[in-house]
Amino acid sequence: MPARLSSPSHDGRINLEQHRKRAKELLQRLRSGTAPEQLALLGPASPRLADAQWLIARDLGFASWPQLKAHIDAIDFAARHPQFIADDEAATQHWRCGNDISHSLRLAGFTGAFHILSDPLVMGPVRDVPPAPYRNLRGDYISQAYGLEHAEVQRKLDTEYADLARLDDCSSAVLWCEADAYDQLFLIRVLAGLHNPPQRLELIEIDRMPGVERFIGIGQLAPDVLAWLWPQRRAVDGPMLQLAREAWAAYCAPSPLAWAQLAHRQDLALPLLAPALLRQLQELPDVDDGLSLSERLALQIISEFGEVPFGRVFAELMGKREPLPYLGDMMFHALLRPLIDSPTPLLIEAQVELDWPRRPLSLTPLGEQVLAGQANWLEQQAPERWVGGVCLLPGRGHWALGSDLWPVWRG
Repeated sequence: MPARLSSPSHDGRINLEQHRKRAKELLQRLRSGTAPEQLALLGPASPRLADAQWLIARDLGFASWPQLKAHIDAIDFAARHPQFIADDEAATQHWRCGNDISHSLRLAGFTGAFHILSDPLVMGPVRDVPPAPYRNLRGDYISQAYGLEHAEVQRKLDTEYADLARLDDCSSAVLWCEADAYDQLFLIRVLAGLHNPPQRLELIEIDRMPGVERFIGIGQLAPDVLAWLWPQRRAVDGPMLQLAREAWAAYCAPSPLAWAQLAHRQDLALPLLAPALLRQLQELPDVDDGLSLSERLALQIISEFGEVPFGRVFAELMGKREPLPYLGDMMFHALLRPLIDSPTPLLIEAQVELDWPRRPLSLTPLGEQVLAGQANWLEQQAPERWVGGVCLLPGRGHWALGSDLWPVWRG
C-alpha cells in the first residue's frame, strides 16, 4: 500500500497551509522521480504544482484542490461566525444517542437544550411492549450486562424516556446521527415513538467526513465542524416517519424476516438505514459457526495476535476491522463476557486481578474449533442471547444468517 500523501484529520479540521507545503514537497519528488506511484496517475507532461495539489486533495477524499479549499473555507467561516450558522433557538431540542457532542455544541454557539437517549439498542432484548415493561426489560439487561447498579440504570432510562415523550408537540427539534447501527436504531426508535411530531423536526446525519481517514462518529468532530454541519440539516417528512415505524416494528419482531427485507433495500427514505440494519443483521449467529460478526472478528484478532490484552483487541476491532463501528468499550466487554464465562468457553481471560482492558485473552481449543467452522457456538453451553426481538437459545431451533446475509431457520 502506498504511503499517505496527506496528513488525515481526526476531528474534521484540515490545515490548508500544511497541505500547501506537502504539495510543494510532493512536486519536488514527482520531478525527481522518487514518487513513481503518484507520477503514474499523471499524464506524460512535466508535473506542475497543480498536479501535486490535485494528488493531495485526492488523497483526502476531494475531487480537486479547489473543492478541498472551499471545504476548509466553509469550516473557517462557521468558526468565525457561530452566531450566523448556529441559529438554533433556546426552545430547540437537540437529540443524540450519547453525550459526546454536548460540550462541543455549546462551544460552537448552539443554545437549545441537549437531550440523549443512550439505550444501547444494538444489544440485548428489544421488544414491542408497553413503555413501563419495555424500560424494565432494558434496565434489567443493561444493569446485568454492564455490571451497573440496577436502580441507577432504571432511573436514567426513566428520565431519558420521559424527556423523549416531551418531544411530541415541541416547537423545534434536531436529531444528530451517523451511519452505524447504534445511531440508526436510535433514530428509528425516536421517530417511531412520535404521536404528534414537533412543528419543525430536522435531521443531521453523515456517514463520512472529508479529510477524515476513518470516520467513527460525530463525537470526534471539532466544534467548528459541527457548526459547518448545521446548515446541512434536512426536514423529517412523512415517508421517513412511516419508514421508522415499519423498521422499528421489524427490529422488535421475533422473526428477522421483515427486518432483513428492509436491510436489503436500496430505496429507503432514510438512506443510511439499510446498511446499518444489514450490519446489525450480522449480529445474528452464522448458520455454520454460530458466531455473530462482532464475535468472529474478535476471535480472529485474538487468533492472529496470540495472547493479547482485552483493550488491544477492542482498539484493533474499532480502528481497523469493524466495517461500521458502533461498539463502546463497555459494550465490547459485555459482548465477550459470555464467550469467557460459559461452562464451555471460547476464550481464556488471564490475570483477572487487572482492570479488564489489561487482561490477556487467548482462544480455548473449542474457540479454535468454532473459529475454524468445525463446531457451532450455539450447540455449546452458550448463554441466552437477543438481537433485537430475536431470541437465541442454545440447543434449540433458532434464526441464523446464511452466506447470502438472509435469515434461515436452523432447527
